[in-house]
Amino acid sequence: MNTETLAAAQEIDFSMLALFLRATFTVKLVMIGLLVMSFWSWAIIIRKHMMYREARAEADTFDRAFWSGEPLDELFEKIGPTPEGQSEKIFAAGMIEWRRSHRSDGGLIAGAQSRIDRAMDVAIARESESLNSGLSFLATVGSTAPFIGLFGTVFGIMHAFTEIAATKNTDLATVAPGIAEALMATGIGLVAAIPAVVFYNKLNADSERILGGYEAFADEFATILSRQLDA
Repeated sequence: MNTETLAAAQEIDFSMLALFLRATFTVKLVMIGLLVMSFWSWAIIIRKHMMYREARAEADTFDRAFWSGEPLDELFEKIGPTPEGQSEKIFAAGMIEWRRSHRSDGGLIAGAQSRIDRAMDVAIARESESLNSGLSFLATVGSTAPFIGLFGTVFGIMHAFTEIAATKNTDLATVAPGIAEALMATGIGLVAAIPAVVFYNKLNADSERILGGYEAFADEFATILSRQLDA
């Protein structure tokens, strides 16, 4: 490699902004799309982290109130039929169906236990939908972003070789910018995909633990009501 080629290569600006500005329109669209996906993924990650932390704190607070020995009717009157907390909503769903299952003479309508169980299952399903919303986007980013970046790289390299063929010049100063611009698309794709995959697995596990706690509470609450039904 001669001195003139090295000097020309050193004069080329290889900063991220310069590579982006020199890229073709298609590669720019790929990079912008990947950056939007990355920012949106981080917004979901931060929002879910805050949501799960609040859900765990609310569950701990309600669990202490539920097992404090306070009568369930009084606890229900305190939180109301439309509470804000997730655990409270499951409890309220069971209590509402429990009260609806009583006839005017104080007797119980047949099948009360199964209806109470279904009411709490519906409440848990609604909370599951809320907890898991957005996680599918993280999974999609994690699985598709590298391939989208690879598409930009392939297109950029094709364009670089086209320019080489047009100029009939294979010096480093001619080849390097086009290759660098193309490879940056793959790099951005990996930057978007890796956090999405890591946090998807973590958040999904956190969601399963929270929902497992809701289901355990529903089973315990159903057991308490079952004892009263048998009595």
